[in-house]
Amino acid sequence: MELRAELLKSIWYAFNSLDTEDSGKVSKSQLKVLSHNLYSVFRIPHDQAALEQHFSDDDDGPVSSQGYMPYLNKFILDKVVEGTFDKEQVDELCWTLCSKKNYRPNGAAVLSNKDAGRLWCLFNFLSEDKYPLTLVPEEVDYLLKKICAGLSVELNSVDVEEFWSQECVQEGMSVWSFLELVNSGVLGRGLERERLSSAIEDVYREMVGNVLKEGYLWKKGHLRRNWTERWFCLKPSVLSYYTSEDRKECKGNIELDQNCCVEVLPEREGKRCMFCVKTLNKTYEMSAPDSKQRQEWTAAIQLAIRLRSEGKNSLHKELKLRRQEVREERERRQALREQETQRLQDLQGEKEQKQVELELLKEAQKQAQATLLQEEERRRKQHQELQRALEEQLQQAEEARASMREEMAQKEVEAERQRRRIRELEELQQRLEEALHQEIKARQDEENYRYTQTRLLAEEEEKTKALLSLQEEQEELLEEMQKEKRELRREMEEKAGALEEAHRQLESVRASRHRLDQDIAAAQRKQRQASTNVKHWNVQMTRLMHPIGPGDRRASAPAMRVPSLGGGVPPATRSSVHETNRQNGDGEKEERTNGENPRALHKAYSEPV
Repeated sequence: MELRAELLKSIWYAFNSLDTEDSGKVSKSQLKVLSHNLYSVFRIPHDQAALEQHFSDDDDGPVSSQGYMPYLNKFILDKVVEGTFDKEQVDELCWTLCSKKNYRPNGAAVLSNKDAGRLWCLFNFLSEDKYPLTLVPEEVDYLLKKICAGLSVELNSVDVEEFWSQECVQEGMSVWSFLELVNSGVLGRGLERERLSSAIEDVYREMVGNVLKEGYLWKKGHLRRNWTERWFCLKPSVLSYYTSEDRKECKGNIELDQNCCVEVLPEREGKRCMFCVKTLNKTYEMSAPDSKQRQEWTAAIQLAIRLRSEGKNSLHKELKLRRQEVREERERRQALREQETQRLQDLQGEKEQKQVELELLKEAQKQAQATLLQEEERRRKQHQELQRALEEQLQQAEEARASMREEMAQKEVEAERQRRRIRELEELQQRLEEALHQEIKARQDEENYRYTQTRLLAEEEEKTKALLSLQEEQEELLEEMQKEKRELRREMEEKAGALEEAHRQLESVRASRHRLDQDIAAAQRKQRQASTNVKHWNVQMTRLMHPIGPGDRRASAPAMRVPSLGGGVPPATRSSVHETNRQNGDGEKEERTNGENPRALHKAYSEPV
């Protein structure tokens, strides 16, 4: 907000400089050019579409500052980022525009155009945010004294007061009147222009450039550890050092914060007036030309650290605010004094008016006393006449009192009788009230009973509805259960039929299995019989194949071998039988029958039922 306020001061002068007719309005073409120049110096992208759209209304007339401010705020100042542009370029642009119209120095002027621009910037810096911009006499004296301090001359206050009296300025001085005052030689006669320019530049750098102190110091290097003379520039947040005072080559920056401190060092290495600046990471050793310079530098660095720790960016802005607060406090006190003086004057006038009124009251009191005496004499006579009349009335009253006493006695008797009647009526009223309370209570109880009965009936009706709904749900559930029961009964009947069918099939399977067992037993018997027959025939065939010669002993019969269930004839026997059958051609059909039947029987027997 502070940056925007400072920028608006310069732009305000530029806008007014384009108002050639002093009507408070500027043509749209000139505002477009001004906007383009502001885009350039602020280093923000040109928004040509927004510019044309803002000035695209049908009105071809000029635009006032109130009409230009929305565009200026929205499309220019809201996009400005501090640190991305050079404020001096903005001031130079606005000074160039406004100086052509308003600054016309005569031949004896002591200010160059650059010096006038610097004073214009200083004027804007010290002026308050009230338009049109003016500078109060205290700030004018402060600025002139700062410049005179840089020139080492004394300010001529007589010339300043004379100028103030000639200008008859009550609220403040404009910047053009201030420049005219400086050009009139108020700072001193016969000053060299270079000397004045140097003093103005120093004040400008100190106040606008926010430079707390500048000068040459000897600095000790960190790597080579040698001493080099550098030009140092101190600001509230950083201490920079350059190769020379033209500040073209910056050799380094020392960031200052609340963690930094400055200390005075004793003499060593042939250097005098030494001090150091300690940060969290490094310690910078420096040497001043003399003790006074060292004291000034240490005090200035401590001031910069304090400003940084307090979050303040400018010393002179803080001093300006303090002076403004002092002026406001002085004006407030002056207003209070004036109010008090006015109040005292009002009180004095009221006192004088009351004195006149008091004199009039005294005169009126004298007249009232004379009138009062006359009135008192008249009243005395009237009193005497009244006293006589009262005596007569008193006598009449005594007579009336006697009659009244008799009447009072009668009234007392009547009153006693009325009191008794009243007591009886009160007792009757009390009994009636009790009866009424009892009746009211009975009616309330009856109402309560009716309310309770109504509530119970409502609850009973709700319960009846709930019971009916439950009964309907029960009937629905019973109906569903009946349906499920019928489905289960049908399924059970189907399963019972299927079970009976399975029993019948099981009985048939058992009968078939019994028949098969009988068939298998018969087949086994036939197989054993066939085996016996085959064995017998084999023995016979063996005998026939080997005739017995004379003198041979009959061989003993081979041990009998019971054939297995799946077998038939042993392999050796079968081979011999086949051989015999091939030779004799007999018994082939019998061997095939005896060999195949056991296999067929074994296959039939091994198949599952």
